[in-house]
Amino acid sequence: MIAAYVANGVKSGLVAGLVFGLLVALVANPLVAFAEGGAQVEHAGEAGDHQHAGDHQHAGHSHAEGALPASLTDGVSVLSGVLWGVFLGVVAFGLAFYVLEPIVPGSGAVRSYAFGAAGFLTASVAPWLAFPPAPPGVERALDPNAAALLYVGLVAAGALASVSGMYAYDRIRERYGRPVAAAAGALPWALLVAVAVALVGVPSVAVPAGLPADLAHGLAGLVVFGQALTWLVMAGAHARFHARSGPNRNAGPTDSRLAEETPAGSP
Repeated sequence: MIAAYVANGVKSGLVAGLVFGLLVALVANPLVAFAEGGAQVEHAGEAGDHQHAGDHQHAGHSHAEGALPASLTDGVSVLSGVLWGVFLGVVAFGLAFYVLEPIVPGSGAVRSYAFGAAGFLTASVAPWLAFPPAPPGVERALDPNAAALLYVGLVAAGALASVSGMYAYDRIRERYGRPVAAAAGALPWALLVAVAVALVGVPSVAVPAGLPADLAHGLAGLVVFGQALTWLVMAGAHARFHARSGPNRNAGPTDSRLAEETPAGSP
């Protein structure tokens, strides 16, 4: 049974990773190159020394000659996006969905989209509470080891908040109705955000020197859009693949695996 869930996760992640990789190759890479080029021009203009500017231009020309071709860079971006999507698909919509399906809100396709929203909150939004999306050139204040520990801790906290919220919704909905259950389900995330803001402050986009603020915020917004699009496409693909493979086709809103695991003819 779990093999069918993992297979659906792989296929869903493959589709979402391809879309994400194409977004990076066709939109993000040219925008980052434009931002970096603008920053270099600004830096050369502020130097005010013609010789220094000439040396900078020569160094940039040499760097460009040693850089990878744009087509190869785009190909690596697409391949990286596919691999990342498959990893997310296996972990989230394969293994985690198999374990947590009984408490995921909704049924059918709604359940896939609800779980995709929980995945976006866990893997993307939770780390952004301390590490908001940033354009190239921004340096983190924390050392790499501390930053990695904090990042993993925030993902774990986001997973706990998401699972707790789904469990609360599942337990309260039948007795108190959906509005009360939705409020109870959102409470763990409200607490997480409140604690994060109290400890590290409100997240804000850092603007590196030489980069216009509008462009920096645009790059950060593109990161948010790309992550949201990845989870949305993955959820949509999973809804189709999961319905076709039929692990929960004839099951009710509780544990759908019981329908598959009960032998035919059993009372």
